[in-house]
Amino acid sequence: MTGLGAVFRPQLPPERLRAVAELADGVGLEELWLWEDCFREGGVSTAAAALAWTERVRVGVGLLPVPLRNVAVTAMEAASLERMFPGRAILTLGHGVQSWMGQVGARAASPLGLLGEHLDALRALLRGERLTVSGRYVTLDAVALDWAPQRPVEVFAGGTGPRTLHLSGAKADGTLLTAATSPAGVREARRIVDEARGAAGRDGAHKVVVHLLTATGAGAAERLRAEVVAEGLETVPGLGIAGDAAAVAEAVRRLAEAGADTVVLQPTGDEPDPEGFVRFAAEDVRPLVP
Repeated sequence: MTGLGAVFRPQLPPERLRAVAELADGVGLEELWLWEDCFREGGVSTAAAALAWTERVRVGVGLLPVPLRNVAVTAMEAASLERMFPGRAILTLGHGVQSWMGQVGARAASPLGLLGEHLDALRALLRGERLTVSGRYVTLDAVALDWAPQRPVEVFAGGTGPRTLHLSGAKADGTLLTAATSPAGVREARRIVDEARGAAGRDGAHKVVVHLLTATGAGAAERLRAEVVAEGLETVPGLGIAGDAAAVAEAVRRLAEAGADTVVLQPTGDEPDPEGFVRFAAEDVRPLVP
């Protein structure tokens, strides 16, 4: 079955999150995704709050920029969320927007190298290992978590370029793709990820999650078009969907057929009714998605 989720966009103030999260939980939405966009809401703090306010919905963060984070802190936060809310938090690591990283003095000379070191160390710490590392970016001296997770924790990586997708396949447990990814892009990402997993000798499932820019209701087509143009993505074919539940479900189906395991509906930044959007995803679109 194709998973379905929705995004709480950080253009909304943090105090709006509780109502959206509680509604998502109440209407049976499977996943609610948050962003750690500079300089808006913090990813882990909002995820913890959303998890505490709800009972069953999984909460994803896409994504945590690793230049901003010491890997030990990431591990402590991930382990705490897992132990308090078993199986419900999905944390995704990524490069972050490089201009933002530059603004805070954290831009890495090799974003790919940093992400690889961070993924390796984080996954080892979450397995309960005591780790000593002296890398280009990650340095640990006999570090182990006192409260390691009691079961395996999935760590996702986000990216778009082929080198990052290859890294995700080799080192992460899942891959997050942005809403700028067309069905053809999903198919290519799945190919790269699967090839990298095979080359790294990794078995088991590797979940691919993709955001789908979605607009519904009054003025949907105009809102979608304005956002695509504002993001400079008007040349990407098949990007986003504006329409009713049947049209959105068909767009979800195309992404699933291309290799996505979960599709997360991403409203436009000016979505007039965030709660209504979540209800639309769970009650109108979900029954039409196999």
